[in-house]
Amino acid sequence: MLAAVAAVVVVGLFAYGYKSVRPPPPKICGSTSGPPVTSPRIKLGDGRHLAYRERGVAKERAKYKVVLVHGFDSSKDFYVPLSQEVMEELGVYILTFDRPGYGDSDPNPKRSVKSEAFDVQELADKLSLGSKFYLMGVSLGTHVIWSCMKYIPHRLSGVTLIVPVINFWWPSFPPALFHEVYKKQLKRDQWKLWIAHHTPGLVYWWMTQKLFPYSSIMQRHPILFNERDFATIQAMSKVPNPHEHKVRQQGDYESLHRDIKVHFGNWEFDPMELKNPFPHNEGSVYLWQGYNDKLVPFELQRYVAKKLPWIKYHEVADGGHLMIHEASLCEAMFRELLLGEEPSF
Repeated sequence: MLAAVAAVVVVGLFAYGYKSVRPPPPKICGSTSGPPVTSPRIKLGDGRHLAYRERGVAKERAKYKVVLVHGFDSSKDFYVPLSQEVMEELGVYILTFDRPGYGDSDPNPKRSVKSEAFDVQELADKLSLGSKFYLMGVSLGTHVIWSCMKYIPHRLSGVTLIVPVINFWWPSFPPALFHEVYKKQLKRDQWKLWIAHHTPGLVYWWMTQKLFPYSSIMQRHPILFNERDFATIQAMSKVPNPHEHKVRQQGDYESLHRDIKVHFGNWEFDPMELKNPFPHNEGSVYLWQGYNDKLVPFELQRYVAKKLPWIKYHEVADGGHLMIHEASLCEAMFRELLLGEEPSF
């Protein structure tokens, strides 16, 4: 009898453990169990769809075409504080898109840092952006930007990385610097990052378990933002965002969790070994970092900029993680990328 009870307990624990680490299937847009498709989309060569949004001037009369990549827990509809008047003055067409698993874009179970670059290239081709385009990316979405500089540099006219999230396991980081900065992270984030890198199969379990704090950004820990960020959040709260509910509509796993697994996993290359994508000064790469960014350590960003001297590095003294959402800084980023204007901040 005791043996039978023990066997039942073991089987029950195994079933519970299996269920805890196995994510539910995504609710794919347009499927019988998923939300409706409410955005324009293109179909990729592998059958997946990417949803997109166009802003600024019509691409047929645009002087500049920019692909702008959103960050973590965001979408193509994220707040870009450029007025129509400024976009008309610049003559800029801006293309944003839902990265795989976000919003109305199909998930990609095979998503990797490398695959994201070819999604961008195919999107640009399907929408007839031409042989070259400008590229900007924000926060965790900047793994797409690094990937494009690695795999499709010939398609780029210029690049801006905005508060790019660092992968602590990039091989070129000195171990002492890695450990010094890593230990400054909250314990919950140290565990999240460690699991994402070393045991990615447990990411779903970690991000859904209730025993321990699991992620400062998901749990909206106040330590993440400085005073300038809080002012930006307050200003953004007054701007309607009717599409916010769509960000995770296909499920947290294929959007948020896979983002974490891809960004903090093993990359196919070391960004600090990249060659200048513009060896003849036909374009530039810019990187914007806030000294008071509580999410991205400036120490690691400075090291990246030192290793890649062809990057034009800007460090905003009181800047936080939400600089792209400040109207003056956002405009300065676009003017620098497109016109080469020296920013003042």
